[in-house]
Amino acid sequence: MSDVTKLYDANADLSVPCPCGRHDSRHEHEQARARAGIHEAGAGTDHESLGREVVESAMVRALFPDDRMRRGFLKAVGANTAMAAIASVLPIGAMQALAQDKRAPEKKNLKIGFIPITCATPLILAHPLRYYAAEGLEVEVIKTAGWALIRDKVLNKEYDASHLLAPMPIAISMGIGSSKQAMNVATIQNVNGQAITLANKHKDKRDPKQWKGFKLAVPFEFSMHNFLLRYYVAEHGLDPDKDIQIRVLPPPEMVANLRAGNIDGYLGPDPFNQRAVFEEVGFIHILSKELWDGHPCCSFGASTQFIQENPNSFAALFRAVLKGAALARDPANRKTIAESIAPANYLNQPVAVLEQVLTGRYADGLGNVKNDPSRVDFDPFPWYSMATWILSQMKRWGYIKGDVRWKELTEQIYLLTDARKHMAAMGYKPPSDNHKKIIVMGKVFDHTAPDAYVNSFAIKRA
Repeated sequence: MSDVTKLYDANADLSVPCPCGRHDSRHEHEQARARAGIHEAGAGTDHESLGREVVESAMVRALFPDDRMRRGFLKAVGANTAMAAIASVLPIGAMQALAQDKRAPEKKNLKIGFIPITCATPLILAHPLRYYAAEGLEVEVIKTAGWALIRDKVLNKEYDASHLLAPMPIAISMGIGSSKQAMNVATIQNVNGQAITLANKHKDKRDPKQWKGFKLAVPFEFSMHNFLLRYYVAEHGLDPDKDIQIRVLPPPEMVANLRAGNIDGYLGPDPFNQRAVFEEVGFIHILSKELWDGHPCCSFGASTQFIQENPNSFAALFRAVLKGAALARDPANRKTIAESIAPANYLNQPVAVLEQVLTGRYADGLGNVKNDPSRVDFDPFPWYSMATWILSQMKRWGYIKGDVRWKELTEQIYLLTDARKHMAAMGYKPPSDNHKKIIVMGKVFDHTAPDAYVNSFAIKRA
């Protein structure tokens, strides 16, 4: 049985369940049908039959939560008789109508870009598990070399939607660092999942005050990596624009540049922090979650124009990626996920490296084995306060000049209301608040007074 099949079967209620209720998963159902010589369309079936199967299966499972009891009942009376009996007392037709309240996508064939890092796990998982297909979409997920290329392909409409660094849609919407184009963030792909990694020759320089003159890399200018690195060194008395050099490197090139001595370290995304330890060229100085536990890293979004022109297609993408996030959030799935996203067409990484990142049990390169289950997590909710904090750092370091329309920009770009609606409709419980408490290196961020927050720092460009 393939890794993807194991993951699919273990989470049948999150994907497409057994339509007849007599099997533990859709996979077993299809195998039984195949043995009987009956062709089944699978996860790519039409919305009407898919909606009927999902509703019927959910009802049977609710009435008979015990697997053996459910299978025994259905084998005894037959699936058709069972459904007829249930239909006589329960409004299956009405529930099917609700399940079918998904309008046909305007555009079915879509291209989604991603960078091969663990942050992209939810949108990657949605591909082999056929979550996109279950929404009536034919999606091509395209591995892309770097964030500048991702940005350009989104701007040129070569990608319909994409894996994006959390600050990228804000910068693009404001025309900072690129041509201006209205963008929206649908979900946060992951929280945490970054680290500062240093070359082995710097094991005696654990105090950032010793980093004056260091060359440190980040994956993109408009990234949480850049803003967190700047925050971290500034809190230790270094001016990030004067005392160190910050270079932009695509994540897949970070380990090689560390080995070659071109950089002293980087604040980068996983798995490249763990890969440096695996290759014995670097050590993990500190996880980004130790600076801000629960910080956003990457997001999933699209241009406002695409969303306006293809609302049903975008809603379908939204649902598929939310399913991927729900699957990835469960720690019980992490080892299997590591195997599923390791192949060359996805992350192209050793499974051992991905397991250490996703499970949080990892070697730090300093002789220690640490255990931190929240090293990376996949909370999809796009809190407004996250966007406001990002804007505060863009203001602090001079990327934004003049007054900032804090509330307007935040609520315009982050689709929090849509996320809450889709999560609730899919049975996931969304947060009731719009803002999450943010504490960065012990300092509380007041989202209602971002100007005061920016002005409170001794080292800044604003």
